[in-house]
Amino acid sequence: MKIGKSTVPHTAICTSDENTIVVRGLNLCDDLIGHLSFADYFFLLLTGNKPDAACSAVLNATLVAIAEHGFVPSVQASRMTYAAAPDALQGAVAAGILGCGSVILGASETAGKLFAEVAARVDGGVSLDDAAHAAISELKASRSPIPGYGHPLHKARDPRVDRLMAVATQAGANLRYVEIAQAIERVIPGITGKDLRMNVSAAIPAVLMGVGFPVGSLRGVPILARTAGLIAHLAEEAETPAGFALSYQATRELQYDGVLPDGLNLNAH
Repeated sequence: MKIGKSTVPHTAICTSDENTIVVRGLNLCDDLIGHLSFADYFFLLLTGNKPDAACSAVLNATLVAIAEHGFVPSVQASRMTYAAAPDALQGAVAAGILGCGSVILGASETAGKLFAEVAARVDGGVSLDDAAHAAISELKASRSPIPGYGHPLHKARDPRVDRLMAVATQAGANLRYVEIAQAIERVIPGITGKDLRMNVSAAIPAVLMGVGFPVGSLRGVPILARTAGLIAHLAEEAETPAGFALSYQATRELQYDGVLPDGLNLNAH
């Protein structure tokens, strides 16, 4: 049974022969190794184009901004997995990445799609604030969260937001999506009654979309960045174990609400 029409695999990313490796039309050894930073190489792999100076500055800044965030759930999952299987570093890294979704690490992509929707309304002749108001009103009507706004700790403003926007401004990036993100922030209180400020998951797409980063790949930025952070945590886990301590703390306050066999009282022990 065929899925789709193509029966021959195609790729424009890489090819090689006995003597040469070609990546996106460039010689890996002669043109890329020692010439491109890893972040620039990531952009080349993804889009087929070398980033300009503004794109390079913004992409590098976003990767640094999101790589580490303490003992968040993904890090705990990774460290506990490594504690149970220290011979499988790759499995522990994967455990930390598999939870990337709408709540953890995936909000950048969702926020980017929201910004693109507002941009489309503006292109259709609607004013920026009216377009932002309409988009947020629709989210409220459907009881959907507003991706990239609000933070459990940084109530006034996630400090990474202003720094990323400053990098984008200084680099000469297109700030169209920064302005869209700011317009959304302005209209939120009047619609929801809550003063929700931008967090890093809004800042990342706001600055990246202005330098041509594809919306559909936005989730890859926190995934790539957090992979580096997880490897650092696992190196620390190998020297200063915390995985089993995390497991113990999780079960210490655990309460069993299920049924017990007749006559059995676990609290009696």
